[in-house]
Amino acid sequence: MPRPYASGIVPANADTVWEIVRDFNGMPAWHPGIASSELESGASAATVGAVRLLTLPDGGTVRERLVSLDDADRRMIYDILDSPFAVRSYRSTVRVAPVTATGEAFVEWWCHYDAEAADEAQLDKTFTRAIYATGITGLTDHLAG
Repeated sequence: MPRPYASGIVPANADTVWEIVRDFNGMPAWHPGIASSELESGASAATVGAVRLLTLPDGGTVRERLVSLDDADRRMIYDILDSPFAVRSYRSTVRVAPVTATGEAFVEWWCHYDAEAADEAQLDKTFTRAIYATGITGLTDHLAG
């Protein structure tokens, strides 16, 4: 099973970065690849089981369910329910950790998914670069104001 991965240093403390990342409905504020987000069924952004509908800049949509929100470990896990990606299953994790030497935040983002072998290289590139690395850079830009 493929495991695309990206990481980066965000020049803010881990608690500040986590407060932004943990908002399951807040991605449009910091991820340039997300035009809008709407929680379904009036759920709270901090409620495990909440489903969000993300709209992409091209009008495509992605539905995701929050599987786990762990404030102590600064870790969020979510599944894709529906998307334009050719995956049969997809579970992603975002984790924020302190860089103790500098006071910055180390952000990791990865997933496990199942897809046709012929699609894996393109999916790995899309998830790693267009979603995760772009999102981590977006966090830095957002915090820079």
